[in-house]
Amino acid sequence: MLKTLGAQVKEFKKPSIITPICMVIEVIMEMIIPLMMASIVDDGINAGNMSHIYLIGGCMVLAAVVSLSSGFAGGFFAAKASTGFARNLREAMFTNIQTFSFSNIDKYSTAGLITRLTTDVNNIQNAYQMLLRMCIRAPFTLICAMCMAFMVNAKVASIYLVAVIFLGIGIFTIAGRTMKTFRSIFKKYDDLNASVQENVSAIRVVKAYVREEHEISKFKKASETVCRLFTSAENVLALNGPLMQFTVYTCILLISFLGARMIVSETMTTGDLMSLLAYCMNILSSLMMVSMIFVMLTMSMASAERICEVLNETSDITNPENPDFQVTDGSIRFENVSFRYNRNSEKPVLDQINLDIRSGETIGILGGTGSAKTSLVNLISRLYDVSEGCVYVGGKDVRSYDIETLRNEVSVVLQKNVLFSGTILENLRWGDENATEEECIHACQLACADEFIERMPEKYHTYIEQGGTNVSGGQKQRLCIARALLKKPKILILDDSTSAVDTATDAKIRRAFAQEIPGTTKIIIAQRISSIEHADRVIVMEDGRIDAFDTPENLLKSNEIYRDVYEQQTSGGGDFDEKGGM
Repeated sequence: MLKTLGAQVKEFKKPSIITPICMVIEVIMEMIIPLMMASIVDDGINAGNMSHIYLIGGCMVLAAVVSLSSGFAGGFFAAKASTGFARNLREAMFTNIQTFSFSNIDKYSTAGLITRLTTDVNNIQNAYQMLLRMCIRAPFTLICAMCMAFMVNAKVASIYLVAVIFLGIGIFTIAGRTMKTFRSIFKKYDDLNASVQENVSAIRVVKAYVREEHEISKFKKASETVCRLFTSAENVLALNGPLMQFTVYTCILLISFLGARMIVSETMTTGDLMSLLAYCMNILSSLMMVSMIFVMLTMSMASAERICEVLNETSDITNPENPDFQVTDGSIRFENVSFRYNRNSEKPVLDQINLDIRSGETIGILGGTGSAKTSLVNLISRLYDVSEGCVYVGGKDVRSYDIETLRNEVSVVLQKNVLFSGTILENLRWGDENATEEECIHACQLACADEFIERMPEKYHTYIEQGGTNVSGGQKQRLCIARALLKKPKILILDDSTSAVDTATDAKIRRAFAQEIPGTTKIIIAQRISSIEHADRVIVMEDGRIDAFDTPENLLKSNEIYRDVYEQQTSGGGDFDEKGGM
């Protein structure tokens, strides 16, 4: 874990080294000042030597300036190192997340990843800053002050030793009791963030169903859980204060009592007593700092584990050693393919799939909910890898291709359409960042998106709100299809991507595909027979298996599933999954 986190310090190693040095200088100056004070009292004031007072007083001022400057420099460099370290952690996590396959992403909730990128990184940032400053300052101050105290008077300094042992046991007992609580708190943050994210992204549904009170109650419950856990931990930590005060005042009383007796018996000077009292505060405050460090590190350990979990996660899908960078054509072949989302599951999602699709064909896929239609097409572009068997594109195993090359040639319009905040042109150029405006317009014409874009005040420069909330479902689908077409792929997969458009527009899109991209293999997943009845062939799926694969005409004669759906929809019935279907 330390190696994983330490690798992200990178260019901030220099301020990370300078900070402890500044802290050491600050502590040394602070330790010298009580000795100078004792010298002023004993050799200056008591002896009436003004020149000695001026000399040592000047040295005290110089030591104080050096200490102050070192403390300021330490704070500056610590802030620079910790904020830079936090930035590198966020960038490293975000960059690694981009490499995840779908199976990797499935391991984490969106809220959990957001918590790791925000709250957990903030905890590590604070802990790192404290590590550079307090973790050096507190132990070094404690050791130096103890050494100085024993140099002044070993008998009186023994009180510190007892106090340190007593306070140390108490502090670490208190801090230890809070460890489990802090570790559980950050998991609850995931629930809190999930509640917020879900509510904001689905606010229209919440309002449509008048469920505001339910959402408020759900958020309140998650918030109260975090509050209760924090309160529980802080109640235990609050015992630090009284314990510290009790130890400090006990030490002061004992040192004052013993010191006074020793001054009377002339075995100790007044200056020595003053320096011992100063060291008393240094020692005990250092112990308090150590306890704070322990608590902060305890809190950050849970965060560090969660961050390292993301940083150490490696994609299940990687490039081969010598990848192919050219996909020759859009032919597709499945050879004894089985697939499981969970490797340990007994029943596969796809079972013994064998397919042979020629380049340029238009293939329809029909099947009920849960028949694994989407799972089938996800294997083509290696969004997931097969569990058994092989998938071939352009005559080669998809695992032999460079991933970026393969996915540029296999364009997928996913079932859930996503648009990003930005103009329509900016969204379209996700397909090809170098596409000209004319190319974008042509793609929109093929997807029948130009019809509504031209009616917008800003046309192709119209701003799309986050998630595409200012366009309809059908408009969003057409924009996503146009975006996919800009990649000029050899294979185009439409995963139920015309479900929100009317049948006339659906027909126009299919005609445009046939005329403009005849060489592209087109795979259309649909629930409407009208969307696939003109396909070259249709795959009928049931329960993760291929029930039939033939032309629409032959399926109408020979396949019961296809015929039932066709008759229901053409005779005024419902879609595939409506009651009364197969």
